[in-house]
Amino acid sequence: MVLVGMLHYRKRPHDVKKAYAYAAVAKMEGISFFYFSYQQVDFDEKVIQGWIYEKGQWIQKKMGFPDVVINSSSPKTKRQSSILKRLKNKTILTSHSVGNKMTVYQKVMKGEEFQSNLIPSFKLNGVQEVHDLFRDHSILVIKPFSGNHGRDVFFLEKDSDHFLLMEGIHTRKFQREEFNNWIQQLIKDRNFLIQPFVSCLTQAGLTYDFRIHVQKNGQGQWVTNLIYPRISGNGKKISNISSGGYRGEWIPFLKEEFGDKAERLKRSLETFASAFPAHFETLYPYSFDELGIDVGIDQNLRLWIFEVNWRPGSRHREFEVAKRMLPYCLYLKNGSGK
Repeated sequence: MVLVGMLHYRKRPHDVKKAYAYAAVAKMEGISFFYFSYQQVDFDEKVIQGWIYEKGQWIQKKMGFPDVVINSSSPKTKRQSSILKRLKNKTILTSHSVGNKMTVYQKVMKGEEFQSNLIPSFKLNGVQEVHDLFRDHSILVIKPFSGNHGRDVFFLEKDSDHFLLMEGIHTRKFQREEFNNWIQQLIKDRNFLIQPFVSCLTQAGLTYDFRIHVQKNGQGQWVTNLIYPRISGNGKKISNISSGGYRGEWIPFLKEEFGDKAERLKRSLETFASAFPAHFETLYPYSFDELGIDVGIDQNLRLWIFEVNWRPGSRHREFEVAKRMLPYCLYLKNGSGK
């Protein structure tokens, strides 16, 4: 019987909703499943003090190294990173990093097929990049190379001799020299990219985007788990749910916002959801288990790629994710993956 382990930084499965979903689906698929954290791995004894779900409760049990590890969360410390690296040499991992935002941009750009869907992006090395972009664009966006949940994302506008900086619902006004100093301080210890702002607004004036969640199935094929719009709920330019936005139903949303163009846009999103993951995967030396792709549609109905996430959230959809993840683990164990 195939043995699958779920690795997480939390010590107990009781605190991780996905763990129960994986355990339940594994039982239906005839897969042995257990949960474990980094600190429960003993390389000397070649055992893991894991958790199995039996008779309605989680119980601890010593397990061998699994055939496949669902590494569904990133390591939080150097020690955890070291443990993950050692595990990689002993088992198969389901998840692999896509890299930071600039890495993804450069890879998709080099891949050419979806070049036209990319927002031009540049590493922010100093104030000159900002002033150069302002010649052709009225609103700019600064994002950290590595970041999530819309944190440390800044929107810039130029107002005659002043610069407006928006972060969340807060706006600050700078004179040129003060603004230049702020930019230099921002990039002092961290990498940021800068790009033109692509406006995607509802008829009510709220910012939105679409999250496309795709997964591999038991045949190693990409399937669309869900597409849904994320709408800002408080006037922010960020539609991320964790930043105060909310989730809607994509087909009613398309009909309400785009009327007779809704069916055309539905087909466009479905085609993109089918084609992009397969192409994207060819740009890397390893396979992915799932991706969360954030896209927007501007006023000219052009589709833009905002971000590609390799560990998309699945809140309230844990079982839907598990139903594909466990068969995919079997697929990997049978030697069918990259």
